[in-house]
Amino acid sequence: MRILCLDLEGVLFPEVWIAVARHFENDSLLVTTREIPDYDELMNHRIRLLRESGIGLQEIARILADLKPLPGASEFLRSVQQILPVVILSDTFEQFSQAIAPQLGNPMILCNRLQVEQNVITGYVLRQRDGKKQAIAAFQGMNLEVFAAGDSYNDLSMIRQADRGALFRAPETIIRDNPGIPSFTEYEDLLRWVRFQPS
Repeated sequence: MRILCLDLEGVLFPEVWIAVARHFENDSLLVTTREIPDYDELMNHRIRLLRESGIGLQEIARILADLKPLPGASEFLRSVQQILPVVILSDTFEQFSQAIAPQLGNPMILCNRLQVEQNVITGYVLRQRDGKKQAIAAFQGMNLEVFAAGDSYNDLSMIRQADRGALFRAPETIIRDNPGIPSFTEYEDLLRWVRFQPS
């Protein structure tokens, strides 16, 4: 049996932090794991900026309510779910995924959790360290053949751990540094890759 594991932001849904940065015109919040691969460093940067700017969970929730899946993402997900099960492995947070999941047909999303006190985001709790790679390894431990696709530096460990991994709409720097990993920019091509079964 096969299973497909996908990153969320940048693959199926817009980057939440970029949407927040643009809404509040705060360029310092534009950075993602594409620019700062160290997740702890990146999150501490974001939390400090939110606190300094007076942006809390409720303000972010209002922005999330206006975001929609990337064009073609919902259709791709419905098509691929007819072929094999899909699990979303994301560095987003439970508080965000509750607004996102229904728009994608409520797939399983394994992610992290924010610590919040009176609307102020004070920290975060990882589901587990290197959770994407660990999830892939766990599925493989159940004798599943795992496909995985993502777009950022923090997706590389799960892509390499998977039986078959691919990049999707990744920056040129990541594609150039990882020439052995298939790379796609269109959902149709990604779906074709998932469907392919070597003899």
